[in-house]
Amino acid sequence: MADAVAGADNSRNPLGFLKDSFPAVAVITIVLAIILPMPTIVLDALMAINLVFSLLILLIVLYTQRPTEFSLFPTLLLVSTVFSLALNVSSTRLILTKGANFDGQMIRAFSSFVVGSKGNEGIVVGSIIFVIIIAVQLIVITKGATRVSEVAARFTLDSMQVKMMAVETEYSSGSISEEESQKRKAQIQKESDFYGSMDGASKFISGNVKVGIFIIIVEMIGGFIIGSVLYSESNVVSNYISLAIGDGLVTQLPALLISTAMGIVVTRAAAVGNLSDQVVDQLFSKDSSIYWICSGVLVFLSFLPGFPWYVLFPMAVLIGIYAFRLGRAQSRAEGFNEMMAKSKERKDERPEEISPVVPLDSLSLELGYGLVPLVEKEKGAELLERVQGVRRQSALELGLVIPKVRIIDNSMLEPSEYCFKIKGVDSGKGKIRLGYFLCINPGTATAVMEGEKTVDPAFGLPAVWINQERRDEAERAGYTVVDPPSIIATHFTEIIRRHAAEILGLQDTQAILDTLRKEYPAVVDEVLREGKGLRVTEVQKILHGLLREKVSIRNMVSILESIADYAPVSKNIWFLTEKARQALASQICQQYADEDKRLRVLTIDSSLEQRIIDSKYETP
Repeated sequence: MADAVAGADNSRNPLGFLKDSFPAVAVITIVLAIILPMPTIVLDALMAINLVFSLLILLIVLYTQRPTEFSLFPTLLLVSTVFSLALNVSSTRLILTKGANFDGQMIRAFSSFVVGSKGNEGIVVGSIIFVIIIAVQLIVITKGATRVSEVAARFTLDSMQVKMMAVETEYSSGSISEEESQKRKAQIQKESDFYGSMDGASKFISGNVKVGIFIIIVEMIGGFIIGSVLYSESNVVSNYISLAIGDGLVTQLPALLISTAMGIVVTRAAAVGNLSDQVVDQLFSKDSSIYWICSGVLVFLSFLPGFPWYVLFPMAVLIGIYAFRLGRAQSRAEGFNEMMAKSKERKDERPEEISPVVPLDSLSLELGYGLVPLVEKEKGAELLERVQGVRRQSALELGLVIPKVRIIDNSMLEPSEYCFKIKGVDSGKGKIRLGYFLCINPGTATAVMEGEKTVDPAFGLPAVWINQERRDEAERAGYTVVDPPSIIATHFTEIIRRHAAEILGLQDTQAILDTLRKEYPAVVDEVLREGKGLRVTEVQKILHGLLREKVSIRNMVSILESIADYAPVSKNIWFLTEKARQALASQICQQYADEDKRLRVLTIDSSLEQRIIDSKYETP
C-alpha cells in the first residue's frame, strides 16, 4: 500500500518523477554517446555539463565538513569517468568523420583560444600543455592520491574493531547514551565502507588518464591516415592534430578537477570542518612572529640586485600588516584569558556551596585497586561488557530496565574485593583472584580438585581457586569453571533478581506507564483514571509484589489489563497483585516447567490444608 501511495505521489509530482528517473536517463545517455553519433551541438552541451559537473564535485569536496559525508563520491568517480570516456569516443568519431568541417565549439575553443597561439606554434604549445596536464595528473595527483587511499583504507579497516570496542566501553560505563553509541558505531562503519570504496575508485582516475592518452594517440594517427592517405589533404595538422589536442584538453580538464577532488578527500581523513576553515585555523592563526620573519625575508630579497622589488616589497608590507594585527589580537586574547583565570581563582577561593540534595547512584560497583584492570580500556574492559550484558538479560527476563551501573574504585576495600551497592546500601560482596578460575562442583563432579578453598559469592556454593593450567582438567572432571569477570557478572545477576523490587522506583514506574501510553493509551488511562483508578504509587506496589516473587513484569499490558478489570471491585494491593499473577499464569508456569513442559509440585494433606485455611485471620 505504501508503494502504491508513493507511486501515486510521483505521478502527480513531476519533480519527483524526474528525480527518480534521472540516474536511468544519465546511464542511457552515456551508452548512446558511446554507440551512436550525435550532433556537435549536443556534444558541446554534454562537454559543458561534464566540465560543470566536475567543478561542482570539487566545490562540494572543498566545503564538506567530513569526507565521509560525501559518501556518494566513489560512485560519482565511476560515473564521471565513464561519461568523460563516452564523450571522448563521440568527439573522436565526429573529428575523424568531418575533419575540416568539424564545428564543435568547445573543442575548437580549447584547440585555439585556450592554447593562446595559432598555426603550427599553437599546435606545439597545445601538445606541450596536454602532455604536462597528463603528467601532472597521472604521476603526481593520481598516483599520490591512490597511495594515500590504499593506506587510509588499510588503517581504517584495521582500527575498526578497536574503535567499536572503545565505543562499547564508553556506553557500558555510562559515559554515552545508547543512541550516541549507535550513532558512533554507524559513523565508524560508514567511514570504513567509504575508504574501502575510495581505495578501488581511485583506480578509475588512473585508468581514465591512460585511456585518454590512448584515445588521443589513436585519434592523431587516424586523422593523419584519413587526411594524408585517403583524401591527400595538405592541412592535416590543422584539421586533425589540432582538433585531437583540443579534444584531449577539453576532456582531461574535468578529469583533472575530479582527480584533485579525490586527492583532497583521501588526504582529509582526520579533518573536521570545510577546507577553508582549516586553512584559516592552521595557516593564518599561528604565532605572529612567523609572519614577521616572512616579511623580513621578503624585504631582504627586495634589496638584492636583480630581484623584482616592486613585487617583493608590497608583499612584505601586506604580510607585516597582517602580522601586526594578528599579534594585537593574540595579545587581547591572552589578556582576556588571564582575567578569566584570575576570576576563576577568586571563585575557587570562595567556600563551595553544598547542594541540599546529595544524590545516590541507583546501582554502583566498587572495586578494590587490584581489580581495576578488569575495567581498563587498554586491557579490553571485559567486565564492562559483562555488566552491559547483564543489563540486557535482566530487561528480557524481568522486564525491568536496569539503570546504568557506576563503576568506581574504593580504597577502603581489600585489593581483591568488590561490592555492589543499591542506592548506597551494600547488597553483595565478594573476593576474586585475578589470573585464577573459580572451580564449582555442580554435583556431578567425578574427582576432587585441590586448591584454595572459597565460596561462590553468587550462590554460596563451596568452590576452589585453580590456575589456568588445571582448567581443562577441572572441566573434564565435571566442574563448572568460571573466570573473574563472569563471577562478578553472575553475582550481579543474582543481586538484581533478589533486589529487583528495590531497584524499581516511582520514577521508573512512571516511565514504564508513559512508554506504554504511546501504544496502549486505553489500557493505561483505564488504570489511572480519576475516581475508580489507581495512583502510580499503587501500581508500583503491585509491581514490587510481583518482582519479590521473581515474576517478570515484561508483559505489562496483561498486568495493567487485569488491574483495570478488578480495580473497580477492590483497591487492595494484595488482591490486585494476586489477579495480576493469575493473568500471568502461563508465563509463570513456563518459568518453572522442566524441559518436557511439565510442572513438578509437592502437595500437602487435605486435612492440614483445611486447618491452615481455618486458622487464617484477616486484618481490617
